[in-house]
Amino acid sequence: MSTVDALTGQAMVVLQDRPLVALSAWISGALRDCEESGRTLQLVTPLETRLSLPLRSVTAGAAAQWVVRHNDGFYEGLSGRPLQWNGSTFVPVPQARDYAPGFTTAPAAPVGAQLGLTYRVRHDAEGLLGAAVDRLLQLLTGKWPAGWGPAEPLENPWQPDRVTEYARGRSTARIIVGGDGPRPAQAVCDFSTAGGGAVEESTTVTVGYAPQDPPPLQHLGSLIAAMAADQPLTSMSVQLTPGRADLTSEPRWMGAAAPVAMAVAGNVAGPAGIPAQQVGPARAPMTLFTVGDGRSADGWQRHQALVRHLQAAGYGHA
Repeated sequence: MSTVDALTGQAMVVLQDRPLVALSAWISGALRDCEESGRTLQLVTPLETRLSLPLRSVTAGAAAQWVVRHNDGFYEGLSGRPLQWNGSTFVPVPQARDYAPGFTTAPAAPVGAQLGLTYRVRHDAEGLLGAAVDRLLQLLTGKWPAGWGPAEPLENPWQPDRVTEYARGRSTARIIVGGDGPRPAQAVCDFSTAGGGAVEESTTVTVGYAPQDPPPLQHLGSLIAAMAADQPLTSMSVQLTPGRADLTSEPRWMGAAAPVAMAVAGNVAGPAGIPAQQVGPARAPMTLFTVGDGRSADGWQRHQALVRHLQAAGYGHA
């Protein structure tokens, strides 16, 4: 059980001195309280602490922050930016011009790769909302998902009909889905009502790969084609992030994420210089654009050029 260690008009501060901090039901509730009150949830941990993937995704947003305590100082766990306490909240150190020393220490585990696939799909008023993430995890891991829940640890066995019942009963819903295969895999799914009983889904599935086990990027086309055959998608983007194969995050620099590809529904013309191919069945075709190799930062330039091109063409979900 966690407790609030400091509560001000700007922040709710929670100390977490444990090896791994996950998105527990208590932390989820504290996050909701902060969103309603306009505060920031600041989780303070030592250098040795790791965050689970779902909790890391929360602290990457504006409502929560990972604060790391090291050598009598503090820094932001995801960026390495030095922080200080101003009496009400942790804020950046004005005179700091470099990463905090703890952020540049050697990783505690070998650096592998985390393959992230983010898809968007619009569900009709009927049908299973868990079918898309079910299919993608099967394609990536070879097995059905293991379980799901709104917080960690996942308390429910995998049942797409129960996921549907849970998400359709709310205007917005976020769930976590755990994979069950030879490699760690997790999904964070966001659902929102879209009128007329329709539901918009935005889901990121992440799979961890050890250094000696490279992600199968050469099979992306066939994977997206198989996905589109069963679950027509609006779009899918793919990127690689250096990190631990177990999908947890250390408060250290491990390398920057880099884009690999983006697929959009339909036969879409892209900008010059960005390779494209048609994938998927004739009834639900998709255009797959290759923008990078997942290692080079210049892939972001091609990614941004592609997004600008698609948005100018009226493709709103790029």
